[in-house]
Amino acid sequence: MHAMTRRALVGTAAVSMALTLAACGKAGGDKKDAAASGDTRSIGLLLPENASSTRYESFDRPFIEAKVASLCPDCKVRYSNAEGSAAKQKQQFDTLIAEGVKVIVLDAFDAKSTRTWVQEAADKGVKVVAYDRLATGPVSAYVSFDNEKVGELQGQALLDALGPRAAEADIVMINGDEADPNAALFKSGAHKVLDGRIRKVVYEQSGEWKPTVAGQKAGAAITQLGKGGFQAVYSANDGMAGAIITQLKAAGISVPVGGQDAGLDAIQRIVAGDQAYTIYKAYKPLAESAAELAVNLLRGQDVKAVATGTVDSATDRGIPAKLLEPKVVTKADITATVIADGLYRAAEICTADYAAACAAAGLA
Repeated sequence: MHAMTRRALVGTAAVSMALTLAACGKAGGDKKDAAASGDTRSIGLLLPENASSTRYESFDRPFIEAKVASLCPDCKVRYSNAEGSAAKQKQQFDTLIAEGVKVIVLDAFDAKSTRTWVQEAADKGVKVVAYDRLATGPVSAYVSFDNEKVGELQGQALLDALGPRAAEADIVMINGDEADPNAALFKSGAHKVLDGRIRKVVYEQSGEWKPTVAGQKAGAAITQLGKGGFQAVYSANDGMAGAIITQLKAAGISVPVGGQDAGLDAIQRIVAGDQAYTIYKAYKPLAESAAELAVNLLRGQDVKAVATGTVDSATDRGIPAKLLEPKVVTKADITATVIADGLYRAAEICTADYAAACAAAGLA
């Protein structure tokens, strides 16, 4: 080949390689720049667990995703469940921040542990919406129910289930996880109503939001107090109530047991007469409010159009908040609450095992 031709080919190849390297460098730079500027089309959603309650997968997540889609069709919800682990949730939180997500809806498994997470997020311009339980640290907004009122309703419903026997009743209390600020509010509200109107709380322990733990604690109460040693059981939620009821049945004990969350299995237990009540916290307005807050924050809009009140946390004051009203559900209230709101259809509740009980309750 002619020397001039060879030099031309080498020169062309060098130019081509330089352009390719430049393009690769630019592509990498674009990716880095995108991460630095943040993901303006994604909202992180971190929910706490899926063992003691079916609500998160069945209601909270799909309602939030649907509302975000309606408000911001090109937005994406990036979802993870902590499966009952604060360490796992921290890892999920950190991953969202590292990938440039600028708004995170956080239902903290351990709200006391989030102070440094949320502060680090705020320092990087990431906004956090505390969902259902109030995370510590500088959250941008909070949406939940009036959780002390939830406890008050639980306590009153237990008194109502006892009727005239209440003043002479000894009760067992199985509370939620002590790391959860909501659990403390439920407990406080329940005691506010029960103390002085029953004879005594004779056994009180945390069930840690775990049905297996709650069942073990109920078994310990039965062993310690005897078959006739208590007249009712307060359970902080339905998942634990189901395990407690199993223990009571095995021991041949029939006393009022209440819960919270209005899970389908709890509604069926209420129909069957195994559970006295639950507390219905309408998930759709809760979830939709969280979605509205998240989209507003993503767009740089004021959250006070949704969060019309304020609350204080253990670390911060004056947090914009929206608090919704809970409702008691007994057998008499099922049609007017969970069925009327479309949470469940009568056919979902009244499966073959519950057909006779449903007919007696006027649901079938």
